[in-house]
This record gives sequence, structure tokens and C-alpha cells, in this order.
Amino acid sequence: MNEDIFVPVGVYFQGCYNPYYEAGIMKCKEVCYEYNSLRPSEHERRAEILGDLLGGAGRNPIFEPPFFCDYGGHIFVGDDFYANRNLVVNDGAEVRFGNNVFVGPNCCFTTAEHALDPEMRKAGVELAKPITVGDNVWIGAGSIVLAGAKIGDNTVIGAGSVVKGEIPSGVVAVGVPCRVLRKITAADRTAYPLHESIAAQWSDRRD
Repeated sequence: MNEDIFVPVGVYFQGCYNPYYEAGIMKCKEVCYEYNSLRPSEHERRAEILGDLLGGAGRNPIFEPPFFCDYGGHIFVGDDFYANRNLVVNDGAEVRFGNNVFVGPNCCFTTAEHALDPEMRKAGVELAKPITVGDNVWIGAGSIVLAGAKIGDNTVIGAGSVVKGEIPSGVVAVGVPCRVLRKITAADRTAYPLHESIAAQWSDRRD
């Protein structure tokens, strides 16, 4: 399933009303339908479908259903990727996630842009730009990550944010449009009281 569907990147192209892309999207819809119809206990079949659908995946990828994408083969995830329910990935261009990425429920990653000119848009002209998400990133619930966005390592995107452009590493960024709120520091490890079961592990890690 994850054979390469060629989509030109960074240029206008005939995206809508194009039998080539429509066939690829329909095939992916069928796969997503099967994936989303599985029982929660059918872990092996889920893994088989993801292995066929995605362009590449590291160790232990988890996509809680329902999950929807356009092609699948342009999606790449690292080790221990976790996506909560209702993830939508419009993967005309590549969407790459690093290791240990958490994606909250009801998030959307879209590489597609339609032409601003109304006549071009009506004719189905589109643009595709890749999305990159680094390692150890948490995307809060209800966030939208737009075409061409880049999110650095160790960053948290607040719930409901709209991400466009580049967000640096090691920060909390929130809002519409998403902007850096502050850096993440070692003090965040003890921002709340530590349960006794983990106190020894984290209380002395402030450097």
C-alpha cells in the first residue's frame, strides 16, 4: 500500500479532479476503513496494516482509531510514536515525526494548500509542502499543523494551536497563530508535587 505516490513539492499542480491522486486516496480510504473497524484487542492486525500503510515506522507506533490519511506512504514516524483518537494527516508531501512524539486527540497535519486565486482553486490547483516534527515533542489536543511547518526537538505545542512556519526546540508554544511562550527548564520536572514512587528519580534533577 505504501508505494510512492508522486506529488510535486513547493509548486502549483493539478491536485483535485486528477484520476491519479483520486485513485491513491480511494485506496488509502479503504485501508483506513479497515484499520478503524478493528476491535481494540486486534493489535497484530493493526501493526500489519500500519506496516503496509506508512512510508516508514520505528519501534512500537500506536495510532488510536479513528485515524485518517490521504496516501499513508508519505508518513514517517520514529520509535514510540503515539497518536490519540481522530488524527488526520493530509500527506501530499512528507510528514516526518521523530522519536517519542505524543499527538493529542483531534489533531490535523496538512501538507496541502489550495491556490488563493479563485479561478485556479476552482480548477483544482494545489500546493504541497512537507511537515517535520522533531524528537520528544508533545502536540496538544485539537492542534492544527499547517503545510511547511517545522517543530524542533523537546517542544510542547499547546492545545488548540495553529502551527505555521518554524517553532524552535525546547519551548512551550501556544496560540493562533502558534508562538513561543517560554523555554522548558529543569524546574518543570517538579512543577507539581512528586508522588513518593518517583520522588527519588526526579527531585534532584534540576540541573
